[in-house]
Amino acid sequence: MSRYGACILDAEGLRLTSEEKALFSKSRPFGFILFARNIDTPDQIRALCAEMREAAGHNAPILIDQEGGRVQRLRAPLWREWLPPLDHVVAAGDAAVEAMYIRSRIMAHELLDLGIDSNCAPLIDVACDKTHPFLKNRCYGTDPAQVAAIGRAVADGHLDGGVLPVAKHIPGHGRAAADSHFDLPVVNAPRSELDTVDFAPFKALNDLPMGMTAHLVYEAVDQRPATTSPIMMDIIRNQIGFDGLIMTDDISMKALKGSLADLSSASLDAGCDVILHCNGTLTERAEVAEASGEMTEIAEVRAERALSARKASQEVDIAAIEAKLEALSNRRADG
Repeated sequence: MSRYGACILDAEGLRLTSEEKALFSKSRPFGFILFARNIDTPDQIRALCAEMREAAGHNAPILIDQEGGRVQRLRAPLWREWLPPLDHVVAAGDAAVEAMYIRSRIMAHELLDLGIDSNCAPLIDVACDKTHPFLKNRCYGTDPAQVAAIGRAVADGHLDGGVLPVAKHIPGHGRAAADSHFDLPVVNAPRSELDTVDFAPFKALNDLPMGMTAHLVYEAVDQRPATTSPIMMDIIRNQIGFDGLIMTDDISMKALKGSLADLSSASLDAGCDVILHCNGTLTERAEVAEASGEMTEIAEVRAERALSARKASQEVDIAAIEAKLEALSNRRADG
């Protein structure tokens, strides 16, 4: 029997209900993800994380979306407010790689203090003129090499702070002209262009412990969304070379059509390791947990490898690196 259920689930509020505890105890989710509704005070977050791990019966990774800008769950006055990533990259200019490392190291320090040990970053989608506004300023740039370099710095900043990074949205969301929260984006770029631009940062960072899929159709590859496409998952594994744990993007997003159970099964059959489900009812979470079942043997190997990448946070003078980040964040590429 696998130690883990093949799902990552969320909670409704600031503490677990008895029904949630029962569900998590039964399904043993691999991990959990927090949202703004789960955030109040530092002690409350620590208690919630502890409850989640206790219910799951293992030291489950606790994930969060803390990118900066619009997408950050921890906010002032208790935590730092961050510029959107692309704005920070532009502000730092030729020091962007160093600045984004320091920024990520500070983020990791804040997260780990609360018991949160995984962040859904780096976002290494390559932006372009067509990129939908929901994603554009969350990206790191339009050049694949620059995106990969900054993505590596973001990942390293998290790892050095004891927090697991999640590379997203594999194999690349940058060409999406629609918001996959509501519609299914279709990308018609030729395969050669996908290889040299969209897929390139993920190939450069294919050693990261975890990745998150993109709910996009790449017409040059398959008519199915990447998340449920065995053809695309084969490309991700064998051509992009990503052998880390792959979770779906939120399975309840409107880009995907079908029941939660069917989508969960299709994603696992395609080659995803674990199903991420967010913002649903208790009944919906139970449906996903049931359909996902236990991790496969290979998925559990990847899960254990990912968890082994959690290391003790390196000592750092936060005030000193904050000052350095401030100095770096007022530069421009021509500065």
